[in-house]
Amino acid sequence: MAFDWQNPYPTTRIPLFARNVVSTSHPLAAQAGLNTLLAGGNAVDAAIAAAAMLTVVEPVSNGLGSDAFAILWDGEQLHGLNASGPAPQAWDLEHFRGRYGEDGAGHAKRPARGWDSVTVPGAVAGWAALHERFGKLPFADILEPAAQVAERGVTLAPTVAHKWSGAVPLLNTQPGFAETFMPGGRAPRIGEKFVFKDAARTLRLLGQQGGRAFYEGQIAEAIVGFARQTGGSLTLDDLRNYQPEWVKPISKSYRGYDVHETPPNGQGIAALIALGILERFDVGSLPLDSAQSQHLQIEAMKLAFADIYQYVADPKSMDVTPEQMLDEAYLESRAKLINLDKASDPGFGMPRSGGTVYLSAADENGMMISFIQSNYMGFGSGIVVPEYGISLQNRGAGFSSDPKSANVVAPGKRPFHTIIPAFLTKDGQPQMSFGVMGGDMQPQGHVQTLVRMLDYNQQPQAACDAPRWKVNRDFSVDLEDTLANATVEGLRDLGHRLKSVEDPYMDFGSGQFIWRLSEDADHGYVAASDSRRDGHAAGF
Repeated sequence: MAFDWQNPYPTTRIPLFARNVVSTSHPLAAQAGLNTLLAGGNAVDAAIAAAAMLTVVEPVSNGLGSDAFAILWDGEQLHGLNASGPAPQAWDLEHFRGRYGEDGAGHAKRPARGWDSVTVPGAVAGWAALHERFGKLPFADILEPAAQVAERGVTLAPTVAHKWSGAVPLLNTQPGFAETFMPGGRAPRIGEKFVFKDAARTLRLLGQQGGRAFYEGQIAEAIVGFARQTGGSLTLDDLRNYQPEWVKPISKSYRGYDVHETPPNGQGIAALIALGILERFDVGSLPLDSAQSQHLQIEAMKLAFADIYQYVADPKSMDVTPEQMLDEAYLESRAKLINLDKASDPGFGMPRSGGTVYLSAADENGMMISFIQSNYMGFGSGIVVPEYGISLQNRGAGFSSDPKSANVVAPGKRPFHTIIPAFLTKDGQPQMSFGVMGGDMQPQGHVQTLVRMLDYNQQPQAACDAPRWKVNRDFSVDLEDTLANATVEGLRDLGHRLKSVEDPYMDFGSGQFIWRLSEDADHGYVAASDSRRDGHAAGF
């Protein structure tokens, strides 16, 4: 790729070139991964070390009770890992109807926070599965840097502190939250030290006993015991029966490259649908950052969302397959619905006829990993298991209460998931591990950054720093305030319903990108890290 190495956007970041790279949303996590590589570990070891560190230094976005997904190149082929957890066996519509009543449509109400939003946490099992299959260093050594920082304390970075303060009013009454995340009765401020000794204890127990210790033994008993005391439904059987799943990534060609995503229950297929639609247009002929270019991408994204919100769920419950949703004839028919002169609010099609921190690591032997883990909304459920520092996700909020929906809540079922790692190959060889965190922003971030790199030859850091838009569930559009006024007015003239939403957690996402420079592994990589977070890319 003959990138344009200029960056026309205001930024504090420059591309990083190195043979070994870790790119994360927090500097200490990048350093943990880099030190793991220096100690003889590989990219997978580095990713686990960085992921563990992020649970300590960026707890507003993830924790030991997160879910996770990964796509990795082992030197010969791609592997996908789904480490998202299912609903407790106690969950069905009657469980929620009995506790919370019904909404105006007669559907059971479900909370977005608290125990009744907590599905089985999968991240730790995901770490263990990655380590068992691909890791080199002892598990305890990989987790120890995070344990040391948790024990001694971390000084709060600006973005983390901002998101922390925004979450406190929403979660301060959840069991265990104030005791853990409100030292002195408030959120810690920028530059203050946060000590997380309970998490250090758990990280060391996991290092000594292995990842299964989270799902069996004293850690599992502590989680379930706290659930019993404070109104949760998780049982020892729910934890004991959980295993992450190795999956085959799904893919779609775009401009001579293959884009890979993890299959449903994640929303990665939305990016593939949108790119499959855009492949039918000469996007690169439209001026960079113009209203016309953004309009075309927004309309493709709307069509993708219309389908995934209708069809994507736990694969066992889906009426259509990813192959049907990505069928060329079907995508052609969807592309024909785009009006280049007018915005639309599309419905879903009929393909049957045809929560977050993201990190990436790559080593000089050619191993590359795209990894994402999340508590979903800021601090997830708000539940924190005392003495163990386990903050639990609220992925159960991703279920539907509509009994006709493929994504309706049911015992042992995985919910629709927002977190998605991504990977790019060319001619069967690895090209880039990448991802953009931030709820519904994630597939949109994948599409926007890939279009910039593959249609406009923007280098990864510029593609990362460029202003973004975000399609909402009602098909209104949020625009980042750095977007040019002419583009904003052009989109308004095309009929887009524009919003300016203050979202202290999800905002416009944050990405990390590692691009392999050539087929020669010794040539190394170029890496980018999103300036919307506190992190950076580090390498040697």
